[in-house]
Amino acid sequence: MNAPQSPGNTKVEQAKLLIDGQWVESKTNEWRDIVNPATQEVLARVPFATAEEVDAAVAAAQRAFKTWRDTPIGARMRIMLKLQALIREHTKRIAQVLSAEQGKTLADAEGDIFRGLEVVEHAASIGTLQMGEFAENVAGGVDTYTLRQPIGVCAGITPFNFPAMIPLWMFPMAIVCGNTFVLKPSEQDPLSTLLLVELALEAGVPAGVLNVVHGGKQVVDTICTHPDIKAISFVGSTEVGTHVYNLASQHGKRVQSMMGAKNHAVVLPDANRTQTVNALVGAAFGAAGQRCMATSVAVLVGKAREWLPDIKDAASKLKVNAGCEPGTDVGPVVSKRAKERVLGLIESGIKEGATLELDGRGVKVPGYEQGNFVGPTLFSGVRTEMQVYTQEIFGPVLVTLEVDTLDEAIALVNANPFGNGTGLFTQSGAAARKFQSEIDIGQVGINIPIPVPVPFFSFTGSRGSKLGDLGPYGKQVVQFYTQTKTVTARWFDDDSVNDGVNTTISLR
Repeated sequence: MNAPQSPGNTKVEQAKLLIDGQWVESKTNEWRDIVNPATQEVLARVPFATAEEVDAAVAAAQRAFKTWRDTPIGARMRIMLKLQALIREHTKRIAQVLSAEQGKTLADAEGDIFRGLEVVEHAASIGTLQMGEFAENVAGGVDTYTLRQPIGVCAGITPFNFPAMIPLWMFPMAIVCGNTFVLKPSEQDPLSTLLLVELALEAGVPAGVLNVVHGGKQVVDTICTHPDIKAISFVGSTEVGTHVYNLASQHGKRVQSMMGAKNHAVVLPDANRTQTVNALVGAAFGAAGQRCMATSVAVLVGKAREWLPDIKDAASKLKVNAGCEPGTDVGPVVSKRAKERVLGLIESGIKEGATLELDGRGVKVPGYEQGNFVGPTLFSGVRTEMQVYTQEIFGPVLVTLEVDTLDEAIALVNANPFGNGTGLFTQSGAAARKFQSEIDIGQVGINIPIPVPVPFFSFTGSRGSKLGDLGPYGKQVVQFYTQTKTVTARWFDDDSVNDGVNTTISLR
């Protein structure tokens, strides 16, 4: 097996590469431990693939494309239908592995899988999603129509925070459009991703259509520069995402790069107080704040600043524990390095003069003393030049700012370089309409703190949170993974009238 069946395995296994339908052991000399963030137990080891192994994966995908592109749409749809059924059947098993390697609670791990499953279900609608257009008689006896055809070998580079959802955003839509795919999961927690890939093979994905390589920057750069890869989808940090976009674009590839965020929730005093406080706390501290759509900034407008004690009280009641333990609200962050970074930014907030309302440092969890735990942390009195505001903390830290009016709040949010998501809490339809019209952010929630759209729509981050003009699922991703071919045709009867030579560009 390429991945452990449960997090309790005593044997340390080695994650494998998938090349041309076969799970193979890497010949690399570079390996990384996959570590349970709550216990520091080594779950498995992941190889950093060699350039030759990446070449072999791409070559397998290139060979498979020659036949896969001509596979009937109905056959591709049925594979997606089988895959979604298998994912449902194995959700709890995958969630256990995901929780062990990433740190999420079991409930959140199942949610991670389910949000990816929704995209697989949508991929089963490819029969209508990939339809072209037709216009009859655009000129005398001339018809024009479009074909949406696959583009070739595509690749995906996924982050550690959603090891199920984001791979399922990528490879199902790419291959159901008729492309082949090379997937590079996060080297920090690839085991649950590999279980999903196993299910894809069981569902009927042919050899070479889906391939998996592991690694770090060297493998990423090899993917970005490989001449046979046509398109790359990336989700991750701004630093890496910018590098991927620039490097891959320079080598002539289509790229969609979803990157960092600083998501604001604007709270008006007319909002439902209890529901708003609960939403803020859940969105800020769920998944230990390690969501690209986490609410990390609350902008309290007018008298809503009086709600700060309520936010503090609700956050202080959250239970910090290992993700596998019942009743856990906040699990560990993914690594010791991540914990050090979060603690460093909390310290910077104190030094720069913000008020630490709730201190999550120094949390000790009985039985998990070595875990990477940071408790819910709340700052007030934050200014926009402070690092706790300018940096994406990616931990269980919520900062609050105060303004007097909705106009000031909109200006504050729009001045931030990130544009992933934002929310407004209010009972005023007029305020909501003004906010959604004037805010310069890709995804807007009204009384919803994490406004990630369902797969019928497209993920639409903007500005510093996104490079490339098409989103990673929905209708937009079908455009990303296909090439539009326009056909203009005229058919003549044997006895048709000869119109003579036409030396103009017009059709007649």
